Amino acid sequence: MRAVIYTQRVEIVDAYEERRDCADQRIADFIRECGFLPLPLPNKRELAAEMVSSIKPAGIILTGGNSLEKYGGNAPERDGMDRALIELGIRRRIPLYGFCRGMQSILDYFGNQLMEVKGHVAVRHLVYEGEKTYEVNSYHNQACVELERSCGLRSMSQAEDGVIEAVCHQCLPIVGTMWHPEREKEFAAQDIGRIKVLFRERKNG
Repeated sequence: MRAVIYTQRVEIVDAYEERRDCADQRIADFIRECGFLPLPLPNKRELAAEMVSSIKPAGIILTGGNSLEKYGGNAPERDGMDRALIELGIRRRIPLYGFCRGMQSILDYFGNQLMEVKGHVAVRHLVYEGEKTYEVNSYHNQACVELERSCGLRSMSQAEDGVIEAVCHQCLPIVGTMWHPEREKEFAAQDIGRIKVLFRERKNG
């Protein structure tokens, strides 16, 4: 079974002067349900690069978590980690999937601006993908409503208010969604299928 590596949010504990890496246990469950071995990464760029070189993962997942620092977040190490993993994925053609904050990192990397949005925190709403409509969870207050023309990304689905809910790169194996696949009571078949298709496109070696 091939490994899929995933990022963790940064938890700041002032009383102990600690910055902790943590992730919902359901993320590991979701990755395992997709048929891969889940492996969390510490928010240390050099160590993460060594792990990628050694493990040769089937894919990379940028998870949810702290807002980007330029939009009010307090975890610059996670910002640097996401950017380094995107660059590493591009250079080595490792498929990459980002959700919520992870998709925000993808949008930012390719030169798109985020904006504050209302009605997208701790709710469920419909997304529209061509002629398909389905319901997703939503836990974000920053999003993108228009992609830069030359950014290389394509919008795959939108919410009714115009917020872009899913993107893919037109040439690279990169996909992002604003919803959390691990926060569904039962993992959605479409989320599992998306990961299986994306990560199994990678050639061995």
